[in-house]
Amino acid sequence: MISYVHTNQKFSDLNRSWVRLIPSLACCGLLVAFLSACSRSDVSALKDRHPSLSLETFFEGKTVAYGIFEDRFGNLKRQFRVNITGTIEGGQLRLEETFLYDDGERDSRIWQITKVGTDENGHVKYKGTAIDIDGEASGRVAGNALNWQYDVTLEMGGGEFQLHFDDWIYQQDEHVAINRAYLSKYNIEIGSVTIVFLRGKAANAIGPLNLERWAQDAS
Repeated sequence: MISYVHTNQKFSDLNRSWVRLIPSLACCGLLVAFLSACSRSDVSALKDRHPSLSLETFFEGKTVAYGIFEDRFGNLKRQFRVNITGTIEGGQLRLEETFLYDDGERDSRIWQITKVGTDENGHVKYKGTAIDIDGEASGRVAGNALNWQYDVTLEMGGGEFQLHFDDWIYQQDEHVAINRAYLSKYNIEIGSVTIVFLRGKAANAIGPLNLERWAQDAS
C-alpha cells in the first residue's frame, strides 16, 4: 500500500543515467520488447498460496513498516519507517500512514481503499485513492498476494516526471507481509521499493516506531 515513497530528491541522477541508457528509439523498442518478454506473472498464479490475504483483516488496526528504495542497479538510495493506522469506514479501508526517512524528511499519506467485486477468476478486486497519486490505483488479490498498480507524477527540474508503480504484497503469516514494488517509466524499470509490514503482536512488540528522528538505535 505504501510503496510510493518521496524519492523525487533522488531521481535527478536516475533520470540522467536512464537517458544515457537509451541512445536511440530503436534501442528503446528492443529494450521494451525484452522487458515485456520477462514480465512478472499474473497474480492468478499465486491463487494457491497461503495464508490467504485480506487487506481489511491484515491492515485494520496498528501496523508498522520498514522499507528501502534501491535504484535499478540495486544501490540503496533511501531508507524509511512507517506507522500505519487502518480503520474500516462504510465498507472502505482507510490507511493513515506517517513516514520518517533516513535523511530526516517526514511525510504522510491517507489511502481510501474499496473492494469492488471479483474478476472472472473469482479474485477480489480493489480500487484506491490518495491525494498524491494520479487517478485511481487498482489491484487484485489471489492467494496470499495483492498486485496493486498506480501512477505518480513528480515535479523535477521545472517539469513533470511520471512513474508507474507495480506493487506486490505477499502475506507471510498472521503478523508479517512483504511488499516489493517496481518503478518504471515507459515500461523500463528504474528502481524498486522493499517493505516489511508487521501487525498484531509483532507490531505491538516494537511499535509505534520513533518518527521524531532517524538513529541506529531508534525503535
